Formats: sequence, C-alpha cells, structure tokens
Amino acid sequence: MSRNITDEPGAEAGLSWRRLLPTQISDLISQFAAAGALIIICIALSIASPVFLTLYNLFNIVSQTAVTAIIALGMTFVIITAGIDLSVGSVAALAGVLGVKMMVDLGLSWPLAVLGGTLVGGLAGLANGLLITRARLAPFIATLGMMSVARGLVNIITGATAVFGVPDSFRLLGQGMIDGVPIPLITLIVLAVAAHLLLSRTRLGRYTYAIGSNEEAARLAGIRVGAYLVAVYVLQGLLAGFGGMVAMSRVASGQPNFGDGLELDVIAAAVIGGCSLFGGQGTILGTLIGAFLMAVIRNGAVLLNIDTFTQSVIIGVIIWLAVIWDQFRRRRFAESTR
Repeated sequence: MSRNITDEPGAEAGLSWRRLLPTQISDLISQFAAAGALIIICIALSIASPVFLTLYNLFNIVSQTAVTAIIALGMTFVIITAGIDLSVGSVAALAGVLGVKMMVDLGLSWPLAVLGGTLVGGLAGLANGLLITRARLAPFIATLGMMSVARGLVNIITGATAVFGVPDSFRLLGQGMIDGVPIPLITLIVLAVAAHLLLSRTRLGRYTYAIGSNEEAARLAGIRVGAYLVAVYVLQGLLAGFGGMVAMSRVASGQPNFGDGLELDVIAAAVIGGCSLFGGQGTILGTLIGAFLMAVIRNGAVLLNIDTFTQSVIIGVIIWLAVIWDQFRRRRFAESTR
C-alpha cells in the first residue's frame, strides 16, 4: 500500500493514520476497479469468441504481456516518485540487440548475454538518473533524449537490419515451458514478487513513496533524494534491459525496430493499475492488473477482427478514463485530509 512514512534517524513519523487510511483505501479501490474491468471484459470475450478461453490463447496472452509487464514493474517505481521514463522502449531494443550481438559476435553463452543486455539497460537507467539529479533535467526531457539516443544507437549498431544466428537454447527464455507453464509467466511472477517486497518492505520502497508525495519534505527529513532517484531509474533500466532480452528470445533474433511505442503501453499499464502521475500512489499488483487488462483488450480485438487503429483508439480512451479517475480520487483524498 502507499505510504509516506520515513525511518531516517530524526525524521518525522510522516502522515498520521487519519491521513494514511484514505490513501490505502484509494489504492484498494483503484485495484478493485481495474480487476473488475478485467473480469467483465474476460467474461464478455469468452461469450463473444469461443477461442478466447482456450489454453493456447491464454498462454499467448501471457507471453505477449510478459515483456510489457516486466518493464511496467520498474515504471511503477518511477511514476510513484512523480517521474516518467519515455525511453524504456528504445532502451529495451538497445539492450536486446546488444545482448544478441554478444551471443553472435562474441560467442557468449545466452545466460551471460542476457546478463550483459540487462546491464546495458541499467547503464541507460543510470544515465537517466544522473541527468535528472545532477544535470537537473526534468524526467520528461531526460528520458525523451535517452529515447532518441538509444534508438539511434540501435540503428547505427545494426544498420537498421535484424541480427540472426542466436543459439536455439536462447529461445527458452521467451518461448520455453516448465511442466506446461510458460517460462515468461514464471519469470514475471518471480520479478513481481521481488518488486512488491522491494516496494513495500524496504527503505527504497518507503522513500520512493515519500519522494513522490513531497520531494522537498523528504529532503528536509534527511532522505538522500538524489541517490534514491538514481536507484529507481537504474532499476527501471535493468528491467527494460531484461524485458528486451525476453522479447528478442521470443523471435530468436535481434530486432532493432522492437519497442517502438512500447513506452506508452508500459505507462498506461501502471496508470490504469492505479499509479498516480502526480506521484505518491501505486502498487505492483495494480500495475500487473493494468498490463493484463490492456493485453486482454488487444487480444480480444484481434479475435473479433477489430483493426489495430481502432485498438489504439480504445487504449487511448482507457488511458483518459484512468487519468480522470486519478484526478477524482486525489481531490477526494485532499478533501478527506483537511
């Protein structure tokens, strides 16, 4: 749940229970609303299309959602700090392509290449964090620039052509199964649990909420705001890099055009799941619900032969509604704490 309480020596206790309770209730309502919408849409699609509830289609939804959801875990932290990262799609492409080239050109084993690609994403996140905290750039500007830089580097490195020649074993990461369960789903669950514990049980998580709620108050309470913001953007970069490797594994190649527009889906997943663009609110569970809600809508649209342009309109309207709801609940929260 969202919390603004810090535990630095000498720091104030933060919000009183009288103010904290409405925040928790607001998060729960957002999660239930997104989950209710997901259930209703699933029921409607199961009636409209007999293919929707087949095991093959459900596994397909999971595999397609895994990359977006993995990267959205990091975006949850970023948005809670009242930040934004527009570079995740380009960073995922850069990390994925470089990871593939580590296998093809350097002969690294695929686990080492995945680690290398993930670290490339972490370096991009570090650059974003330093631009925001040291160069004092707004997150929007810093990450917009990184989006352009990373996309340009991908095309320079590859000549804007796909990279082939990965070992067959690399397919396991994005296409494999363990006892009939897709490995991408298992990976997503493990990362989601880790992210939830990080956000709810650690100092980084508590300070993430505190910075997003009131950055200046957090600084006055003794929190090293700059250091924790850098940590959040590095985490986002690592997850973007790993997500890029999972995506490349699904197609068994390095695709330089991967991730174009992915940042919109990632941000939408977090916002639909209850993250406030004004900072201070959001949960990992809500983000997962948001990611799967969008995936189910896209999958249902394909099954019902709805063209991609109309799908984009539908997703855009959903984003509008999520932001309107966020503004409404923030007004109610402000009224309840006066």
